[in-house]
Amino acid sequence: MTEPQVRTQAPVPGRRPARQLLAASVGNAVEWYDWYAYTFLATYIAGQVFPAGAGNSLVPLLATFAVFAVGFFMRPVGGLLMGALADRRGRRAALTVTILLMGGSSLLVGLTPTYAAAGVLAPVILVAARLLQGLSVGGEFAASTTFLVESAGPGRRGLFSSFQYVSTTIGQLAASGITAALIAALGQGTMEGWGWRVPFLVGAALSLVGFWIRRGAEETLTPVDDSPGQRPGLFDALRRHPRQSLLICGITAGGTLAYYTWTAYLPTYAELNEGIGKADALLAGTLALAFFALLQPVGGLLSDRYGRKPLLLFFGVGFALLSVPLLRAINGSFVSLLLVQCAGMVLLTGFTSISAAVNAEIFPARVRAAGIGFPYSLTVALFGGTAPYVGTLFKEIDRPGLFPWYVSVLCLVSAAVYLRLPESAHKELER
Repeated sequence: MTEPQVRTQAPVPGRRPARQLLAASVGNAVEWYDWYAYTFLATYIAGQVFPAGAGNSLVPLLATFAVFAVGFFMRPVGGLLMGALADRRGRRAALTVTILLMGGSSLLVGLTPTYAAAGVLAPVILVAARLLQGLSVGGEFAASTTFLVESAGPGRRGLFSSFQYVSTTIGQLAASGITAALIAALGQGTMEGWGWRVPFLVGAALSLVGFWIRRGAEETLTPVDDSPGQRPGLFDALRRHPRQSLLICGITAGGTLAYYTWTAYLPTYAELNEGIGKADALLAGTLALAFFALLQPVGGLLSDRYGRKPLLLFFGVGFALLSVPLLRAINGSFVSLLLVQCAGMVLLTGFTSISAAVNAEIFPARVRAAGIGFPYSLTVALFGGTAPYVGTLFKEIDRPGLFPWYVSVLCLVSAAVYLRLPESAHKELER
């Protein structure tokens, strides 16, 4: 059955590509600031909302579920729902909804009562907030990916795509920096009392700024036939394009595992296996993330000139061959960790800088956002979100050397997918 036609509006004079880029990037940075703030402040939250001596067996269960599972569980749901909204009502509509969701959930976290004040209602409220955060982040990637790539001018899809991870990294660095500054300024006691709430209230305020910027962006999708029977259904992308959906999973699996390993788990890996101090590990991670953000536009520009496949294969084959020697090269020193992390960031850029463009170039515009959002977020939940736990599990069973091989094998699988992927950098974006 022939799909109804839609057209993605090509950038025209007066579209202001810089404004489009800003709308996607600022909002995405705010989204990830809120997401990572929860991670950095989890220990403070646990002390107030999940007290160890509560005497209620439900409380520690809720604590474990909230911190380790809820957010990632909801990301595929957000990718599907917000992606469908972007395909039915437009990219801008979905982008404004996702940032309001994140702002609201951040405010909810910041205002969550303590267990002493509200009993079991406190962890229930926090779990609800984390559900909304996961929904928002899953939908954000689907909507902002399509919006960024469709906003790009000819020969600039890779460059625009790269700002997905530039803004993600800025959000992560902002969350880390604000948290560290508050701990230094307020002290441990105040942070445990009320200081942990401040970053979430800041995030809620920043969400309003992002909302205002996104309201001024221009829509990139115009349906030709907007009658109810012709709008894409919730599962149209999966039903009509099963091969492309599986392709998104294959493209993403190695990339998301490598990304979460190198950007989130590596400091912990170095602490557990090589005895590097927490302060040195966090400093190396922060410096490497800043370096990583600077690399992204370079990767995007290279892909626009030379194609997507060379960069994807550079990443996939590079990690397949070098994951084991790189992780074994960490010898307990700060310098070794920093060099290994930066080397991995160079390889990782081959995937992260262009993943938005590669994903968007696979689907037609009618189902592009939902087509990307669900399989991408599901793969991230299965492989990226579990990376720290798999690494820790190998350590607990006294087989820490297996984790580098796990990364290597999964990147090799993705490399095989990249090898068969048709080059799409210099083709028109499918309508």
